[in-house]
Amino acid sequence: MFTGIVEELGSVVSFEAGVLRIAATTVLADAAIGDSIAVNGCCLTVTAIEPVEPESGGDPGWWEADVSHETLARTTLGTCRPGQVVNLERAVRASDRLGGHIVQGHVDAVGEVVTA
Repeated sequence: MFTGIVEELGSVVSFEAGVLRIAATTVLADAAIGDSIAVNGCCLTVTAIEPVEPESGGDPGWWEADVSHETLARTTLGTCRPGQVVNLERAVRASDRLGGHIVQGHVDAVGEVVTA
């Protein structure tokens, strides 16, 4: 479950063979393999991680997730390209403040903005 509040803007490092790698800092603070992180509102599972190293001079770490064909068909994640900025949010803990609103993080459909 997520609150719908973006915690960080990450950057797509690569997206090859169904594996999405994203550079990040904040969401990696306590992340572990198997955790859920929402990317542009879509829940993904961390499959690999390289956390931020304190001696790196502030360079971000990265994390990876496998993205299934079904997820690609129902989200805009298939358009992710290296360098693209994405919204990131960690899953909520039951003990946390629930600002925003509770959202499932599993996308049912993709909409289109027709006027701004």
